Amino acid sequence: MMYYLHRLSDQIGGFNVFFYVTFRAVAAAVTAFVLSLVFGNFIIRKLISLKIGQPIRTREEVRRLAKLHGGKQGTPTMGGVLIIGAVVASGLLWARLDNRFVWLAIFSLVYLGTLGFVDDYLKVTKKKSDGVSGRVKLAAQLLLALIVALVFLTSPLLQVQARSLYLPFFKAPVITNMGWFTILFFALVIVGSSNAVNLTDGLDGLAIGCTVTVALAYAFLSYAAGNFRIAEYLQVPFYPFSGELTVICAALVGAGLGFLWFNCFPAKVFMGDTGSLAIGGMIGVVAICCKQELLLAVVGGVFVIEAVSVILQVLSFQLTGRRIFVMSPIHHHFELVGWKENTVIVRFWILSAVFALLGLATLKLR
Repeated sequence: MMYYLHRLSDQIGGFNVFFYVTFRAVAAAVTAFVLSLVFGNFIIRKLISLKIGQPIRTREEVRRLAKLHGGKQGTPTMGGVLIIGAVVASGLLWARLDNRFVWLAIFSLVYLGTLGFVDDYLKVTKKKSDGVSGRVKLAAQLLLALIVALVFLTSPLLQVQARSLYLPFFKAPVITNMGWFTILFFALVIVGSSNAVNLTDGLDGLAIGCTVTVALAYAFLSYAAGNFRIAEYLQVPFYPFSGELTVICAALVGAGLGFLWFNCFPAKVFMGDTGSLAIGGMIGVVAICCKQELLLAVVGGVFVIEAVSVILQVLSFQLTGRRIFVMSPIHHHFELVGWKENTVIVRFWILSAVFALLGLATLKLR
């Protein structure tokens, strides 16, 4: 919306700044941060009044973890509505509204946020850690992936690159035409990213802190993909619509920092599946839009480690009857071997920042 003010630059000096993505990205980050701070306490009070408290897994399920986290029982959840609201409001204010990628990212955020909201609501009302069934979640995520794939495959401007597969460290696509496998590939990216962030959201501030570094990295990647000169220099795929995603990613950075204000240890509010499913899914969609899907495995290294730890734990127990970790996801393993919660959180934040830097470094190692 604010983008169109640049048209006044002929009459009023200085309004040309609204034309530039970089200016609007910074403004979006600041706006989302301020919105999160301003409305944070209101949202928390509202959730408390509605008795939207986080259910903690019972002692029969995980006795030692219940002792560590027992004090969090009743902490308001569904705080992801604050993140979603700040990103959507800031994005609509500062991004170009004629950009299809902007709407695709916002739609994905709201769509999966709604799915997570229903999941959290069922958990709260049932007073259990079980919400929407895994099959229903997967079906909803696959439907989103199909919608995203159709947006790309039905557009003459987008379908050629959408079918290409790029790998980090390679200048040219390793596969130039994935055909209908493109839909499956998009599904793997979106479902994997959404669930990986969801699995990471187990300690105060852990998931949102890692989200900030990943979103910041993809703000740079989106900007590079949407700028022809930079894309040509770095030899990355050029998508003319990707540049505006810089604004959306920056809004997520600002909203994430604002939410972290209330979610840092000891947390006053949890994002719940409302936030984690939505954030992960939107990041996956952004990665697709700037054609850096597989680089997400590097940039979002902490999310990948968390998800892989769960997969390995399940496979090991099913095949051998033994567990690799004391408990999965892996952040709980470190808690149960003696690390303080704050120690786990900060060290994982450090790892997330390092992974993001490594991901950006690959742009010059091609």
